[in-house]
Amino acid sequence: MGSKWRKVKLALGMNLCVYGPRNHVADNDDDYDSLPPPPPSQRRSDAALLSPPCDWTSVPATPATASNRLRLSKSLSRSSSKKTCSICLASMRRGDGQAIFTAECSHSFHFQCIASNVKHGNQICPVCRAKWKEIPFQGPTDRARNNNDEFMTVLRRLPPPRSNSARNPAPTFQSPEPSIFNDDESLDRKIDSTNTTFSVKTPSDNLNHGRKVNIKTYTEVSTVVKSRKLDSFTVLLHLKAPASHSQTSRAPVDLVTVLDISGSMAGTKLALLKRAMGFVIQNLGPNDRLAVIAFSSTARRLFPLRRMSETGRQQALQAVNSLVANGGTNIAEGLRKGAKVMEDRREKNPVSSIILLSDGQDTYTITQNRPNYEMLLPLSVRPNESSTFKIPVHAFGFGGDHDASSMHSISEASGGTFSFIETEGIIQDAFAQCIGGLLSVVVKDLRLGIECVGPTVYIGSLKAGSYHNRVMPDRRTGSIDVGDLYADEERDFLVSVNVPVEETSILKVSCVYTDPVTKEFVKLEGEEVRIERNNDVAKISIEVDRQQNRIRAAEAMATARALAENGDLAGAVSALESFRKVLSETASARSGDRLCASLEAEVKEMEERMASRHVYEASGRAYILSGLSSHSWQRATARGDSTDGSSLVQAYQTPSMVEMVTRSQASLLGSPSGQRLLRPMWSSFGSQPKPR
Repeated sequence: MGSKWRKVKLALGMNLCVYGPRNHVADNDDDYDSLPPPPPSQRRSDAALLSPPCDWTSVPATPATASNRLRLSKSLSRSSSKKTCSICLASMRRGDGQAIFTAECSHSFHFQCIASNVKHGNQICPVCRAKWKEIPFQGPTDRARNNNDEFMTVLRRLPPPRSNSARNPAPTFQSPEPSIFNDDESLDRKIDSTNTTFSVKTPSDNLNHGRKVNIKTYTEVSTVVKSRKLDSFTVLLHLKAPASHSQTSRAPVDLVTVLDISGSMAGTKLALLKRAMGFVIQNLGPNDRLAVIAFSSTARRLFPLRRMSETGRQQALQAVNSLVANGGTNIAEGLRKGAKVMEDRREKNPVSSIILLSDGQDTYTITQNRPNYEMLLPLSVRPNESSTFKIPVHAFGFGGDHDASSMHSISEASGGTFSFIETEGIIQDAFAQCIGGLLSVVVKDLRLGIECVGPTVYIGSLKAGSYHNRVMPDRRTGSIDVGDLYADEERDFLVSVNVPVEETSILKVSCVYTDPVTKEFVKLEGEEVRIERNNDVAKISIEVDRQQNRIRAAEAMATARALAENGDLAGAVSALESFRKVLSETASARSGDRLCASLEAEVKEMEERMASRHVYEASGRAYILSGLSSHSWQRATARGDSTDGSSLVQAYQTPSMVEMVTRSQASLLGSPSGQRLLRPMWSSFGSQPKPR
């Protein structure tokens, strides 16, 4: 018995949970001492996923030999002094002034961390999920504890479980919830966004050229014959956001995460979600604020809107690690609570967003016969011509059983994106890509204006994807509501106009927006769009042709999806194949354009995911919808588990996104279990140029 206990203690020095058949464990110290140290290539236990990243190259793991005997290296004892608390991810050292609680399963935590964990209703070990008979209980607050009997009040013995406890698990949340969520932590007055006094900047006000939106225009051909009249002439409007502000002056964020903790999330999924949330928490700044909503059969605000100071981060980590999976899936209730946090807050940061993650289908609001997905979205988040309150919901479908149609509808209606996390291990990278963008917003509420110059020039159509756009009744002016832009993000819109005989002046383009850091209201005027009139051979613009192919691809995807939903998979594949044929004959594709090559690879992948009804429902629908979301908003989304270097996953990524994903992968690659679960979805960012 002593030998077994010794081995377990050594394993716990690595925060590992080690399991082995009782009859396979060595029964005496001699057997144990004769075992050779394991090779460093062995993998870590899955139970260690919540442990903080560290240098695992020097720490042997726990291998299983051919005889299935549990072997532990003596060198593990050297790491026991460097244990970390699996809740706050900080180190635990003797004599550092913090009490350490060791549970009956022998896992250790900071006492304050585990006491807070229990306060949230969690009465099982956050690492090995063992049920505790004795739990830490916050006892007297007096600093002087000279008597052992008083100190022992920090332990409270749990009553024996009832016979029906397995059928009716205890609720995760115990503390009362306020009816109004107006308890958000006050903002730092240095970045107070409630001040609505703005200054107006124009190009003549010495605005730094590198700090403003760049507007470019391209015509579909460089020259037009003098005597020729064109009924449909395409002009490309290209916008590029300025580079990122420094980390100390970027726009702070109010972020609400709405997390599915239904029964299907139990096990590895929940562990990976907690780790991904830990990454998000650690990468938010002290001026950013975070709230956490957890939902299953019902929803609960697990953590109020708090600034991510050192204290705020620790409290948020404790709250997230208290999550336990059980119950059904009520997405509508989770979103209602998330929207309520945004509505009731007393103060607002310049940037606001909701992250929604679910691995299942809403069984409380949506009927399968005639689903109305708008019912899932709170009224305050739904688009409204008269309401300016709109919070984008970035939805993440986790695994193959989520309702991709509902998640895509939620994100599309709110102005967010839909990502498909097919492989569980990439959840942290998917979150990293999203917050990499949110933490780099440099443009707020951008509106693009279009005005015809020639007296007989009229706007025929605007191709703007999911962005709200309008053409005035006289067809002489139009506008596109672009909204927020991340640093270095680009947008491309196509305008179709008529060109009368001998006309040379076509359009004028302008934009207005707010700088979220300086609060300046910026007005920019683009150069007038003109065409040359001569008899030279017209040269086709590769830039315009490329964007026309992107729009054709999105239209083909939408057509294929509609056919597939109606049961016509053969027709869906045929629609995608027809697009690929047209694509191959375009000027940009023949010139070797990378965006066209990416479109070709993406559409081919979609065809393969329509091979059968089963394949389409398992992954094809979600893959197509995440692609449509990316193209319609021209913003990066996570899609499937693609490792293809030409994947359009990379097409809309910004440097800030790449940097955050790289940081995420660096934190995971140190762990062999992270390597085993992670497929390198974005492994070639640094070496691959952005498709244009």
